[in-house]
Amino acid sequence: MICITVTESDGEYISVESDGHAGYAEEGQDIICAAVSALIVNTVNSVETLTEDLIISEAGDGYVYFSFPNGYSESTALLVKSLLLGLESIRRDYGAQYLEIAFKEV
Repeated sequence: MICITVTESDGEYISVESDGHAGYAEEGQDIICAAVSALIVNTVNSVETLTEDLIISEAGDGYVYFSFPNGYSESTALLVKSLLLGLESIRRDYGAQYLEIAFKEV
Protein backbone atom coordinates (compact mmCIF):
# COMPACT_ATOMS: atom_id res chain seq x y z
CA MET A 1 0.00 0.00 0.00
CA ILE A 2 1.10 3.55 -0.72
CA CYS A 3 0.70 5.77 2.34
CA ILE A 4 0.47 9.50 1.71
CA THR A 5 0.81 11.80 4.72
CA VAL A 6 -0.05 15.47 4.29
CA THR A 7 1.20 17.52 7.23
CA GLU A 8 -0.58 20.81 7.87
CA SER A 9 -0.43 23.62 10.40
CA ASP A 10 -3.31 26.07 10.76
CA GLY A 11 -4.62 25.13 7.31
CA GLU A 12 -1.24 25.55 5.63
CA TYR A 13 0.63 22.69 3.95
CA ILE A 14 3.92 21.86 5.65
CA SER A 15 4.93 18.69 3.79
CA VAL A 16 3.76 15.72 1.75
CA GLU A 17 5.26 12.25 2.20
CA SER A 18 4.58 9.19 0.06
CA ASP A 19 5.87 5.81 1.19
CA GLY A 20 5.37 2.28 -0.07
CA HIS A 21 4.17 0.43 -3.14
CA ALA A 22 0.54 -0.10 -4.14
CA GLY A 23 0.76 -3.83 -4.75
CA TYR A 24 -1.88 -3.57 -7.46
CA ALA A 25 0.29 -5.41 -10.00
CA GLU A 26 3.84 -6.66 -10.46
CA GLU A 27 6.70 -4.17 -10.37
CA GLY A 28 6.86 -2.35 -13.68
CA GLN A 29 3.19 -3.11 -14.36
CA ASP A 30 1.57 -1.28 -11.43
CA ILE A 31 -0.56 1.54 -12.84
CA ILE A 32 -1.38 2.89 -9.38
CA CYS A 33 2.30 3.30 -8.47
CA ALA A 34 2.93 4.90 -11.86
CA ALA A 35 0.02 7.31 -11.51
CA VAL A 36 0.91 8.36 -7.96
CA SER A 37 4.57 8.83 -8.94
CA ALA A 38 3.63 10.90 -11.98
CA LEU A 39 1.35 13.17 -9.96
CA ILE A 40 3.92 13.75 -7.22
CA VAL A 41 6.90 14.28 -9.55
CA ASN A 42 4.82 16.64 -11.69
CA THR A 43 3.83 18.64 -8.62
CA VAL A 44 7.42 19.01 -7.42
CA ASN A 45 8.63 19.92 -10.92
CA SER A 46 5.78 22.40 -11.39
CA VAL A 47 6.51 24.17 -8.10
CA GLU A 48 10.21 24.37 -9.01
CA THR A 49 9.56 25.60 -12.56
CA LEU A 50 6.41 27.71 -12.34
CA THR A 51 6.80 29.43 -8.97
CA GLU A 52 9.52 31.18 -7.02
CA ASP A 53 8.75 29.12 -3.90
CA LEU A 54 11.45 27.03 -2.26
CA ILE A 55 10.58 23.33 -2.22
CA ILE A 56 12.81 20.76 -0.56
CA SER A 57 12.41 17.22 -1.85
CA GLU A 58 13.97 13.82 -1.44
CA ALA A 59 13.20 10.53 -3.13
CA GLY A 60 14.14 6.88 -2.86
CA ASP A 61 12.68 3.50 -3.74
CA GLY A 62 8.97 3.86 -3.06
CA TYR A 63 9.52 7.08 -1.13
CA VAL A 64 9.05 10.78 -1.89
CA TYR A 65 8.96 13.69 0.53
CA PHE A 66 8.64 17.40 -0.11
CA SER A 67 8.20 20.45 2.09
CA PHE A 68 8.00 24.23 1.94
CA PRO A 69 10.44 25.63 4.53
CA ASN A 70 9.68 29.28 3.68
CA GLY A 71 5.95 29.02 3.10
CA TYR A 72 4.44 29.18 -0.37
CA SER A 73 2.38 31.21 -2.82
CA GLU A 74 -1.22 30.76 -3.95
CA SER A 75 0.13 29.11 -7.11
CA THR A 76 1.87 26.42 -5.08
CA ALA A 77 -1.23 25.92 -2.92
CA LEU A 78 -3.22 25.32 -6.11
CA LEU A 79 -0.65 22.80 -7.36
CA VAL A 80 -0.78 20.87 -4.07
CA LYS A 81 -4.59 20.93 -4.10
CA SER A 82 -4.47 19.55 -7.64
CA LEU A 83 -2.13 16.78 -6.48
CA LEU A 84 -4.50 15.87 -3.65
CA LEU A 85 -7.48 15.89 -6.02
CA GLY A 86 -5.67 13.46 -8.32
CA LEU A 87 -4.63 11.20 -5.43
CA GLU A 88 -8.19 11.13 -4.03
CA SER A 89 -9.47 10.20 -7.48
CA ILE A 90 -7.05 7.27 -7.71
CA ARG A 91 -8.05 6.09 -4.24
CA ARG A 92 -11.75 6.35 -5.08
CA ASP A 93 -11.39 4.55 -8.43
CA TYR A 94 -9.03 1.75 -7.35
CA GLY A 95 -9.66 1.35 -3.64
CA ALA A 96 -8.27 2.29 -0.26
CA GLN A 97 -6.44 -1.03 -0.05
CA TYR A 98 -3.87 0.39 -2.50
CA LEU A 99 -3.64 4.04 -1.46
CA GLU A 100 -4.10 5.65 1.94
CA ILE A 101 -4.19 9.42 2.37
CA ALA A 102 -3.82 10.83 5.88
CA PHE A 103 -3.79 14.41 7.08
CA LYS A 104 -1.74 15.30 10.14
CA GLU A 105 -2.07 18.58 12.03
CA VAL A 106 1.04 19.88 13.81
